[in-house]
Amino acid sequence: MIGEKVSIMQQGKHTVTDDFIPLHNGLGKEFKTVTAMIDIYCRAHHRTSTTCTECESLKHYANVRLDRCPYGESKPTCNRCPIHCYKQKEKAMMKAIMRFSGPRMLLHHPLLAIRHLIHERRKEVPAKPPKHRSNRYIRLQQQD
Repeated sequence: MIGEKVSIMQQGKHTVTDDFIPLHNGLGKEFKTVTAMIDIYCRAHHRTSTTCTECESLKHYANVRLDRCPYGESKPTCNRCPIHCYKQKEKAMMKAIMRFSGPRMLLHHPLLAIRHLIHERRKEVPAKPPKHRSNRYIRLQQQD
């Protein structure tokens, strides 16, 4: 399932990738931001021209977590979310990636960085996510 080439493009309301689960609107934008951060970190720390297998597997893990997020489209940024959905190892890795890549995002991907900062400050975090809002639930309902 892990591919060497990952291309992200917008197609309608969904973010489409070669090997990833399609994510709706806001979740697709968040996934693009996470993917960009992982790419910046991997190039600097693992010194490879493409994303290494460890970082690629973290992208897939993040994709699945976003797909199954109970908040769905109204998801707050991870640091403001009351639900901790990442396993301990992946959470530590993502934290290191975000600390390293966060400041560098303004240079490499300024629009994604600014959009992320606005999103982080703008949204109130709902106490309890509404039922049936996850991307996975919506995606499976559309297939039926």
